[in-house]
Amino acid sequence: MITSEAVPFSKSGGLADVTSALSTALVSLGNTVSILMPAYGFIDLKEFSSPIASFEVELNYKKEHVTVVKKTIKNVDYLALVHPVFTQRKGIYGDTSFTPYSDNFERYMLLSKAVFPLCKEIDFKVDIMHAHDWTAGFVPFLLKKTKDKYFNKCKSVFTIHNLAYQGVFPRLDALKASIELEDNVFEGISLNKRINMLRVGLIYSDIITTVSPTYAKEIQSKEFGCDLHDILKERNSNLFGIINAIDYDEWNPETDEYFTSHYNSKNLQGKVELKKEVQKIFNLEVNENIPLISMISRFAEQKGFYELLEEPNALDTILSTEKVQVLIIGTGDEVIQNKLLELAKKHENLSVNVLFSNKYAHMVEGASDFFLMPSRYEPCGLNQLYSLRYGTLPIARKTGGLADTIYDIGEFPEEGTGFLFSQLKSHAIIETLKRALDIYNNDKDTLQKMIKRSMESDFTWTKSALSYLDIYTKGLS
Repeated sequence: MITSEAVPFSKSGGLADVTSALSTALVSLGNTVSILMPAYGFIDLKEFSSPIASFEVELNYKKEHVTVVKKTIKNVDYLALVHPVFTQRKGIYGDTSFTPYSDNFERYMLLSKAVFPLCKEIDFKVDIMHAHDWTAGFVPFLLKKTKDKYFNKCKSVFTIHNLAYQGVFPRLDALKASIELEDNVFEGISLNKRINMLRVGLIYSDIITTVSPTYAKEIQSKEFGCDLHDILKERNSNLFGIINAIDYDEWNPETDEYFTSHYNSKNLQGKVELKKEVQKIFNLEVNENIPLISMISRFAEQKGFYELLEEPNALDTILSTEKVQVLIIGTGDEVIQNKLLELAKKHENLSVNVLFSNKYAHMVEGASDFFLMPSRYEPCGLNQLYSLRYGTLPIARKTGGLADTIYDIGEFPEEGTGFLFSQLKSHAIIETLKRALDIYNNDKDTLQKMIKRSMESDFTWTKSALSYLDIYTKGLS
Protein backbone atom coordinates (compact mmCIF):
# COMPACT_ATOMS: atom_id res chain seq x y z
CA MET A 1 0.00 0.00 0.00
CA ILE A 2 1.27 3.47 -0.89
CA THR A 3 -0.66 6.24 0.81
CA SER A 4 -0.34 9.78 2.13
CA GLU A 5 -2.37 8.92 5.25
CA ALA A 6 -2.85 5.93 7.54
CA VAL A 7 -4.38 5.69 11.00
CA PRO A 8 -3.27 5.76 13.74
CA PHE A 9 -0.44 7.98 12.51
CA SER A 10 -1.93 10.52 10.11
CA LYS A 11 -5.45 11.37 9.04
CA SER A 12 -7.39 14.10 7.26
CA GLY A 13 -10.25 11.92 6.01
CA GLY A 14 -11.56 8.45 5.23
CA LEU A 15 -8.50 7.48 3.16
CA ALA A 16 -6.50 6.99 6.38
CA ASP A 17 -9.11 4.66 7.89
CA VAL A 18 -9.56 2.64 4.72
CA THR A 19 -5.87 2.00 4.04
CA SER A 20 -5.17 0.68 7.52
CA ALA A 21 -8.38 -1.29 7.97
CA LEU A 22 -8.14 -2.94 4.54
CA SER A 23 -4.52 -3.89 5.20
CA THR A 24 -5.41 -5.44 8.56
CA ALA A 25 -8.24 -7.43 6.97
CA LEU A 26 -5.98 -8.65 4.16
CA VAL A 27 -3.40 -9.85 6.70
CA SER A 28 -6.12 -11.72 8.61
CA LEU A 29 -6.85 -13.56 5.34
CA GLY A 30 -3.25 -14.78 5.13
CA ASN A 31 -1.53 -12.08 3.07
CA THR A 32 1.65 -10.10 3.78
CA VAL A 33 0.95 -6.34 3.71
CA SER A 34 3.13 -3.28 4.23
CA ILE A 35 2.02 0.36 4.12
CA LEU A 36 4.45 3.01 2.88
CA MET A 37 3.53 6.46 4.23
CA PRO A 38 5.31 9.77 4.89
CA ALA A 39 6.85 10.40 8.33
CA TYR A 40 5.13 13.74 8.98
CA GLY A 41 6.50 16.04 11.67
CA PHE A 42 3.64 15.31 14.06
CA ILE A 43 4.29 11.53 14.07
CA ASP A 44 6.30 10.34 17.07
CA LEU A 45 9.05 8.29 15.46
CA LYS A 46 10.23 7.04 18.88
CA GLU A 47 7.53 4.39 18.45
CA PHE A 48 9.26 3.12 15.29
CA SER A 49 12.31 0.93 14.72
CA SER A 50 15.78 2.17 13.82
CA PRO A 51 16.10 2.56 10.01
CA ILE A 52 15.41 -0.62 8.07
CA ALA A 53 16.46 1.00 4.78
CA SER A 54 18.53 3.94 3.64
CA PHE A 55 18.88 5.02 0.00
CA GLU A 56 18.82 7.91 -2.45
CA VAL A 57 16.00 9.11 -4.70
CA GLU A 58 16.61 11.48 -7.62
CA LEU A 59 14.36 14.53 -7.52
CA ASN A 60 14.78 17.96 -9.08
CA TYR A 61 18.06 16.65 -10.54
CA LYS A 62 19.52 16.07 -7.09
CA LYS A 63 20.01 12.95 -5.01
CA GLU A 64 17.74 13.07 -1.97
CA HIS A 65 18.76 10.84 0.92
CA VAL A 66 15.86 9.08 2.68
CA THR A 67 15.52 6.50 5.42
CA VAL A 68 12.62 4.21 6.28
CA VAL A 69 11.58 3.16 9.80
CA LYS A 70 9.02 0.53 10.76
CA LYS A 71 6.29 -0.15 13.30
CA THR A 72 4.10 -3.28 13.17
CA ILE A 73 0.46 -3.12 14.27
CA LYS A 74 -1.85 -6.16 13.99
CA ASN A 75 0.76 -7.81 11.72
CA VAL A 76 0.75 -4.90 9.24
CA ASP A 77 4.14 -3.20 8.75
CA TYR A 78 3.83 0.60 8.70
CA LEU A 79 6.88 1.91 6.85
CA ALA A 80 7.47 5.63 7.43
CA LEU A 81 9.50 7.55 4.84
CA VAL A 82 11.82 9.97 6.65
CA HIS A 83 12.86 13.12 4.78
CA PRO A 84 12.73 16.84 5.72
CA VAL A 85 9.89 17.60 3.25
CA PHE A 86 7.71 15.51 5.55
CA THR A 87 9.36 15.63 8.97
CA GLN A 88 9.79 19.41 9.03
CA ARG A 89 6.15 20.25 8.25
CA LYS A 90 3.25 20.82 10.64
CA GLY A 91 0.56 19.39 8.38
CA ILE A 92 -0.12 16.68 5.83
CA TYR A 93 -0.87 18.65 2.66
CA GLY A 94 -0.45 22.14 4.12
CA ASP A 95 -0.19 23.99 7.42
CA THR A 96 -3.98 24.33 7.16
CA SER A 97 -6.54 22.76 4.83
CA PHE A 98 -6.69 26.07 2.91
CA THR A 99 -2.93 26.55 2.41
CA PRO A 100 -1.37 23.62 0.53
CA TYR A 101 2.41 23.38 0.43
CA SER A 102 3.84 24.75 -2.80
CA ASP A 103 6.12 21.71 -3.25
CA ASN A 104 3.45 19.01 -2.88
CA PHE A 105 4.25 17.63 -6.32
CA GLU A 106 7.86 16.98 -5.28
CA ARG A 107 6.85 15.65 -1.85
CA TYR A 108 4.57 12.99 -3.25
CA MET A 109 6.84 12.17 -6.18
CA LEU A 110 9.42 11.37 -3.52
CA LEU A 111 6.93 8.99 -1.89
CA SER A 112 6.11 7.30 -5.22
CA LYS A 113 9.71 6.94 -6.35
CA ALA A 114 10.89 5.62 -2.98
CA VAL A 115 8.75 2.46 -3.30
CA PHE A 116 11.11 0.83 -5.77
CA PRO A 117 14.52 1.10 -4.05
CA LEU A 118 12.78 0.32 -0.74
CA CYS A 119 11.34 -2.98 -2.00
CA LYS A 120 14.75 -4.05 -3.25
CA GLU A 121 16.64 -2.96 -0.14
CA ILE A 122 14.36 -4.92 2.21
CA ASP A 123 13.92 -7.71 -0.39
CA PHE A 124 10.14 -7.44 -0.48
CA LYS A 125 9.09 -8.94 -3.81
CA VAL A 126 5.51 -7.72 -3.96
CA ASP A 127 2.76 -9.04 -6.21
CA ILE A 128 0.65 -5.88 -6.00
CA MET A 129 1.50 -2.23 -5.54
CA HIS A 130 -1.74 -0.67 -4.37
CA ALA A 131 -1.61 3.11 -4.78
CA HIS A 132 -4.21 5.31 -3.09
CA ASP A 133 -5.41 8.64 -4.52
CA TRP A 134 -3.49 11.37 -6.35
CA THR A 135 -0.56 11.44 -3.93
CA ALA A 136 0.44 7.96 -5.15
CA GLY A 137 -0.71 8.51 -8.74
CA PHE A 138 2.76 8.10 -10.24
CA VAL A 139 3.36 4.63 -8.78
CA PRO A 140 1.55 2.82 -11.67
CA PHE A 141 3.45 4.94 -14.22
CA LEU A 142 6.82 4.21 -12.62
CA LEU A 143 6.01 0.49 -12.39
CA LYS A 144 5.03 0.38 -16.09
CA LYS A 145 8.21 2.19 -17.11
CA THR A 146 10.78 0.43 -14.94
CA LYS A 147 13.25 -1.79 -16.74
CA ASP A 148 14.23 -3.51 -13.48
CA LYS A 149 13.43 -7.22 -13.75
CA TYR A 150 12.90 -7.37 -9.97
CA PHE A 151 9.42 -5.93 -10.61
CA ASN A 152 8.58 -8.03 -13.70
CA LYS A 153 5.61 -9.84 -12.15
CA CYS A 154 4.34 -6.95 -10.04
CA LYS A 155 1.02 -5.29 -11.00
CA SER A 156 -0.58 -2.03 -9.89
CA VAL A 157 -4.00 -1.26 -8.44
CA PHE A 158 -5.04 2.39 -8.14
CA THR A 159 -7.90 3.41 -5.86
CA ILE A 160 -9.89 6.63 -6.26
CA HIS A 161 -11.21 7.69 -2.87
CA ASN A 162 -12.58 11.00 -4.17
CA LEU A 163 -12.22 11.97 -7.83
CA ALA A 164 -12.54 15.68 -7.00
CA TYR A 165 -9.04 15.73 -5.48
CA GLN A 166 -6.62 15.28 -8.38
CA GLY A 167 -3.22 16.78 -7.58
CA VAL A 168 -2.95 19.26 -10.45
CA PHE A 169 0.32 21.20 -10.80
CA PRO A 170 2.02 23.53 -13.34
CA ARG A 171 3.62 21.65 -16.23
CA LEU A 172 7.09 22.91 -15.30
CA ASP A 173 6.81 21.12 -11.95
CA ALA A 174 6.97 17.90 -13.97
CA LEU A 175 10.66 18.58 -14.64
CA LYS A 176 11.29 18.17 -10.92
CA ALA A 177 10.26 14.51 -11.15
CA SER A 178 13.60 13.79 -12.87
CA ILE A 179 12.00 11.16 -15.11
CA GLU A 180 11.10 10.98 -18.78
CA LEU A 181 7.39 11.77 -19.14
CA GLU A 182 4.94 11.08 -21.95
CA ASP A 183 2.43 13.57 -23.35
CA ASN A 184 -0.61 11.84 -21.92
CA VAL A 185 0.41 12.54 -18.32
CA PHE A 186 -0.54 16.16 -19.02
CA GLU A 187 -3.96 17.75 -19.37
CA GLY A 188 -4.74 20.90 -21.36
CA ILE A 189 -2.74 22.29 -24.26
CA SER A 190 0.05 24.76 -24.91
CA LEU A 191 0.54 27.25 -22.05
CA ASN A 192 -2.40 25.71 -20.17
CA LYS A 193 -0.71 22.32 -19.97
CA ARG A 194 -0.71 20.96 -16.42
CA ILE A 195 0.30 17.73 -14.77
CA ASN A 196 -2.50 15.80 -13.11
CA MET A 197 -1.25 13.11 -10.71
CA LEU A 198 -4.59 11.32 -10.40
CA ARG A 199 -4.99 11.19 -14.18
CA VAL A 200 -1.58 9.47 -14.39
CA GLY A 201 -2.77 6.77 -11.98
CA LEU A 202 -5.92 6.21 -14.05
CA ILE A 203 -4.05 5.82 -17.32
CA TYR A 204 -1.19 3.57 -16.20
CA SER A 205 -2.62 1.29 -13.50
CA ASP A 206 -3.48 -2.30 -14.33
CA ILE A 207 -6.69 -2.13 -12.29
CA ILE A 208 -8.67 0.89 -11.05
CA THR A 209 -10.95 0.63 -8.06
CA THR A 210 -13.17 3.09 -6.31
CA VAL A 211 -15.09 2.93 -3.08
CA SER A 212 -18.60 1.90 -4.17
CA PRO A 213 -20.24 0.29 -7.23
CA THR A 214 -22.59 3.24 -7.83
CA TYR A 215 -19.74 5.77 -7.66
CA ALA A 216 -17.82 3.63 -10.20
CA LYS A 217 -20.74 4.15 -12.62
CA GLU A 218 -21.31 7.82 -11.73
CA ILE A 219 -17.71 8.91 -12.41
CA GLN A 220 -18.01 7.73 -16.01
CA SER A 221 -20.58 10.49 -16.57
CA LYS A 222 -19.89 14.16 -17.27
CA GLU A 223 -21.82 15.23 -14.15
CA PHE A 224 -19.63 13.28 -11.69
CA GLY A 225 -16.49 12.64 -13.77
CA CYS A 226 -14.57 15.83 -12.85
CA ASP A 227 -13.32 16.09 -16.47
CA LEU A 228 -11.84 12.57 -16.33
CA HIS A 229 -14.98 10.68 -17.39
CA ASP A 230 -13.67 9.93 -20.88
CA ILE A 231 -10.58 8.15 -19.50
CA LEU A 232 -12.75 6.24 -17.01
CA LYS A 233 -15.17 5.19 -19.76
CA GLU A 234 -12.23 3.98 -21.85
CA ARG A 235 -10.96 1.92 -18.91
CA ASN A 236 -14.41 0.63 -17.98
CA SER A 237 -13.43 -3.06 -18.20
CA ASN A 238 -10.70 -2.52 -15.58
CA LEU A 239 -12.73 -0.27 -13.26
CA PHE A 240 -14.38 -1.81 -10.18
CA GLY A 241 -16.38 -0.41 -7.27
CA ILE A 242 -15.86 -2.03 -3.88
CA ILE A 243 -17.77 -0.66 -0.94
CA ASN A 244 -15.73 0.54 2.03
CA ALA A 245 -16.32 -1.03 5.41
CA ILE A 246 -15.86 -0.07 9.06
CA ASP A 247 -14.07 -1.49 12.06
CA TYR A 248 -16.75 -3.44 13.94
CA ASP A 249 -14.56 -3.51 17.06
CA GLU A 250 -14.18 0.27 17.22
CA TRP A 251 -17.79 0.95 16.21
CA ASN A 252 -19.63 -1.39 18.55
CA PRO A 253 -22.62 -0.17 20.58
CA GLU A 254 -22.11 -3.00 23.09
CA THR A 255 -18.53 -1.99 23.98
CA ASP A 256 -17.98 1.60 22.72
CA GLU A 257 -15.40 3.21 25.03
CA TYR A 258 -17.15 6.59 24.84
CA PHE A 259 -20.53 5.30 26.03
CA THR A 260 -21.75 5.24 29.62
CA SER A 261 -24.80 3.21 28.44
CA HIS A 262 -24.37 0.32 26.02
CA TYR A 263 -26.94 -1.49 23.91
CA ASN A 264 -27.53 -4.01 21.11
CA SER A 265 -30.24 -4.88 18.58
CA LYS A 266 -32.16 -6.90 21.16
CA ASN A 267 -32.08 -4.30 23.95
CA LEU A 268 -32.11 -0.60 23.03
CA GLN A 269 -32.51 0.85 26.52
CA GLY A 270 -28.86 1.96 26.54
CA LYS A 271 -29.51 3.99 23.37
CA VAL A 272 -32.39 5.79 25.13
CA GLU A 273 -30.13 6.66 28.09
CA LEU A 274 -27.36 7.81 25.75
CA LYS A 275 -29.83 10.04 23.90
CA LYS A 276 -30.77 11.83 27.13
CA GLU A 277 -27.08 12.27 28.00
CA VAL A 278 -26.33 13.79 24.57
CA GLN A 279 -29.39 16.08 24.71
CA LYS A 280 -28.09 17.45 28.00
CA ILE A 281 -24.50 17.92 26.75
CA PHE A 282 -25.65 19.84 23.66
CA ASN A 283 -28.29 22.01 25.39
CA LEU A 284 -31.35 20.37 23.89
CA GLU A 285 -34.51 19.53 25.82
CA VAL A 286 -33.95 16.21 27.59
CA ASN A 287 -36.86 14.19 26.25
CA GLU A 288 -36.49 10.66 24.88
CA ASN A 289 -39.72 11.01 22.88
CA ILE A 290 -38.55 13.89 20.68
CA PRO A 291 -36.85 12.50 17.54
CA LEU A 292 -33.19 13.51 17.33
CA ILE A 293 -31.68 14.05 13.86
CA SER A 294 -27.92 14.53 13.66
CA MET A 295 -25.28 15.55 11.14
CA ILE A 296 -21.55 15.08 11.72
CA SER A 297 -19.86 16.51 8.67
CA ARG A 298 -17.40 18.87 7.07
CA PHE A 299 -19.20 22.15 6.36
CA ALA A 300 -18.69 21.82 2.62
CA GLU A 301 -20.62 22.27 -0.60
CA GLN A 302 -20.23 18.53 -1.36
CA LYS A 303 -22.18 17.63 1.77
CA GLY A 304 -25.38 19.33 0.56
CA PHE A 305 -25.43 22.24 3.02
CA TYR A 306 -26.31 24.81 0.36
CA GLU A 307 -29.34 22.79 -0.69
CA LEU A 308 -30.25 22.23 2.95
CA LEU A 309 -30.16 25.98 3.65
CA GLU A 310 -31.39 27.45 0.36
CA GLU A 311 -34.87 28.98 -0.02
CA PRO A 312 -37.20 27.42 0.88
CA ASN A 313 -34.88 26.60 3.79
CA ALA A 314 -35.38 22.87 4.43
CA LEU A 315 -33.75 22.95 7.85
CA ASP A 316 -35.73 26.01 8.97
CA THR A 317 -38.98 24.44 7.69
CA ILE A 318 -38.50 21.17 9.58
CA LEU A 319 -37.44 22.93 12.79
CA SER A 320 -40.48 25.24 12.58
CA THR A 321 -43.16 22.74 11.64
CA GLU A 322 -42.17 19.46 13.32
CA LYS A 323 -41.55 18.38 16.91
CA VAL A 324 -37.94 17.45 16.32
CA GLN A 325 -34.37 18.21 17.43
CA VAL A 326 -31.42 18.67 15.07
CA LEU A 327 -27.82 18.36 16.29
CA ILE A 328 -24.99 19.39 13.93
CA ILE A 329 -21.26 18.94 14.55
CA GLY A 330 -18.51 19.94 12.13
CA THR A 331 -15.93 22.41 10.86
CA GLY A 332 -15.16 23.94 7.48
CA ASP A 333 -16.64 26.61 5.20
CA GLU A 334 -17.28 29.77 7.24
CA VAL A 335 -20.23 30.85 5.09
CA ILE A 336 -22.05 27.59 5.86
CA GLN A 337 -20.95 27.74 9.50
CA ASN A 338 -22.31 31.28 9.96
CA LYS A 339 -25.64 30.43 8.31
CA LEU A 340 -26.05 27.48 10.66
CA LEU A 341 -25.15 29.53 13.73
CA GLU A 342 -27.66 32.25 12.71
CA LEU A 343 -30.37 29.62 12.36
CA ALA A 344 -29.49 28.19 15.78
CA LYS A 345 -30.23 31.58 17.37
CA LYS A 346 -33.76 31.32 15.97
CA HIS A 347 -34.47 27.70 17.03
CA GLU A 348 -34.02 26.21 20.50
CA ASN A 349 -34.35 22.76 18.93
CA LEU A 350 -31.22 23.25 16.80
CA SER A 351 -27.74 22.76 18.29
CA VAL A 352 -24.82 23.77 16.04
CA ASN A 353 -21.33 22.91 17.30
CA VAL A 354 -18.15 23.97 15.50
CA LEU A 355 -15.79 21.25 16.64
CA PHE A 356 -14.05 18.03 15.66
CA SER A 357 -14.27 15.31 18.31
CA ASN A 358 -14.01 11.54 17.95
CA LYS A 359 -15.67 11.09 21.33
CA TYR A 360 -18.73 13.15 20.38
CA ALA A 361 -18.85 11.55 16.92
CA HIS A 362 -19.32 8.18 18.63
CA MET A 363 -21.77 9.47 21.24
CA VAL A 364 -23.95 11.39 18.76
CA GLU A 365 -24.02 8.50 16.27
CA GLY A 366 -25.20 6.22 19.09
CA ALA A 367 -27.71 8.64 20.63
CA SER A 368 -29.51 9.85 17.51
CA ASP A 369 -32.67 8.46 15.95
CA PHE A 370 -31.78 9.61 12.43
CA PHE A 371 -28.61 10.71 10.62
CA LEU A 372 -28.93 13.23 7.75
CA MET A 373 -26.62 13.07 4.68
CA PRO A 374 -27.94 15.27 1.81
CA SER A 375 -24.69 14.90 -0.17
CA ARG A 376 -24.23 16.23 -3.70
CA TYR A 377 -21.98 13.22 -4.26
CA GLU A 378 -20.56 10.63 -1.88
CA PRO A 379 -17.94 8.19 -3.20
CA CYS A 380 -18.69 5.79 -0.36
CA GLY A 381 -19.48 7.57 2.88
CA LEU A 382 -18.67 6.11 6.29
CA ASN A 383 -21.14 7.95 8.51
CA GLN A 384 -24.11 6.02 7.15
CA LEU A 385 -22.26 2.79 7.99
CA TYR A 386 -21.59 3.97 11.55
CA SER A 387 -25.25 4.97 11.76
CA LEU A 388 -26.51 1.59 10.59
CA ARG A 389 -24.23 -0.14 13.08
CA TYR A 390 -25.69 2.00 15.89
CA GLY A 391 -29.35 1.70 14.88
CA THR A 392 -29.49 5.35 13.80
CA LEU A 393 -31.51 5.36 10.58
CA PRO A 394 -29.87 7.30 7.72
CA ILE A 395 -31.77 9.91 5.69
CA ALA A 396 -29.67 10.44 2.58
CA ARG A 397 -29.42 11.39 -1.05
CA LYS A 398 -29.42 8.39 -3.37
CA THR A 399 -25.88 8.77 -4.71
CA GLY A 400 -22.58 6.86 -4.65
CA GLY A 401 -22.06 4.61 -1.66
CA LEU A 402 -25.23 5.91 0.00
CA ALA A 403 -27.28 4.28 -2.76
CA ASP A 404 -25.34 1.02 -2.30
CA THR A 405 -25.60 0.72 1.48
CA ILE A 406 -29.06 2.07 2.42
CA TYR A 407 -32.33 0.32 1.52
CA ASP A 408 -35.20 2.81 1.35
CA ILE A 409 -38.18 1.62 3.41
CA GLY A 410 -40.63 2.88 0.79
CA GLU A 411 -38.98 0.86 -1.96
CA PHE A 412 -38.07 -2.18 0.18
CA PRO A 413 -40.72 -2.61 2.90
CA GLU A 414 -39.20 -5.88 4.14
CA GLU A 415 -35.53 -4.83 3.91
CA GLY A 416 -35.62 -1.07 4.57
CA THR A 417 -32.85 0.43 6.71
CA GLY A 418 -33.28 4.13 5.92
CA PHE A 419 -34.76 6.87 3.75
CA LEU A 420 -33.44 7.99 0.35
CA PHE A 421 -34.25 10.86 -2.00
CA SER A 422 -32.94 11.34 -5.55
CA GLN A 423 -33.42 15.03 -6.28
CA LEU A 424 -31.12 17.36 -4.37
CA LYS A 425 -33.75 20.03 -3.76
CA SER A 426 -35.18 21.59 -0.60
CA HIS A 427 -38.62 20.07 -1.16
CA ALA A 428 -37.13 16.55 -1.54
CA ILE A 429 -35.17 16.91 1.71
CA ILE A 430 -38.28 18.21 3.55
CA GLU A 431 -40.49 15.45 2.15
CA THR A 432 -38.04 12.70 3.14
CA LEU A 433 -37.48 14.10 6.62
CA LYS A 434 -41.26 14.18 7.12
CA ARG A 435 -41.52 10.60 5.88
CA ALA A 436 -38.96 9.50 8.50
CA LEU A 437 -40.66 11.48 11.28
CA ASP A 438 -44.06 10.00 10.36
CA ILE A 439 -42.72 6.47 10.88
CA TYR A 440 -41.07 7.55 14.16
CA ASN A 441 -44.31 9.04 15.49
CA ASN A 442 -46.94 6.70 14.04
CA ASP A 443 -45.42 3.31 13.20
CA LYS A 444 -43.23 2.05 16.04
CA ASP A 445 -43.36 -1.52 14.73
CA THR A 446 -41.77 -0.56 11.38
CA LEU A 447 -39.30 1.69 13.19
CA GLN A 448 -38.10 -1.11 15.50
CA LYS A 449 -37.76 -3.56 12.60
CA MET A 450 -35.69 -1.01 10.64
CA ILE A 451 -33.41 -0.42 13.63
CA LYS A 452 -32.89 -4.16 14.15
CA ARG A 453 -32.17 -4.75 10.44
CA SER A 454 -29.74 -1.82 10.25
CA MET A 455 -27.79 -3.03 13.30
CA GLU A 456 -27.51 -6.52 11.84
CA SER A 457 -26.22 -5.34 8.43
CA ASP A 458 -22.74 -6.61 7.50
CA PHE A 459 -20.23 -3.94 6.48
CA THR A 460 -17.15 -5.65 7.91
CA TRP A 461 -13.72 -5.31 6.32
CA THR A 462 -13.34 -9.06 5.79
CA LYS A 463 -16.15 -8.96 3.23
CA SER A 464 -14.56 -6.01 1.36
CA ALA A 465 -11.05 -7.47 1.61
CA LEU A 466 -12.23 -10.66 -0.13
CA SER A 467 -13.48 -8.46 -3.00
CA TYR A 468 -10.05 -6.76 -3.18
CA LEU A 469 -8.33 -10.16 -3.25
CA ASP A 470 -10.48 -11.08 -6.21
CA ILE A 471 -9.42 -7.84 -7.95
CA TYR A 472 -5.72 -8.49 -7.18
CA THR A 473 -6.07 -11.94 -8.72
CA LYS A 474 -7.63 -10.44 -11.85
CA GLY A 475 -4.73 -7.99 -12.07
CA LEU A 476 -2.14 -10.75 -11.84
CA SER A 477 -3.79 -13.07 -14.36
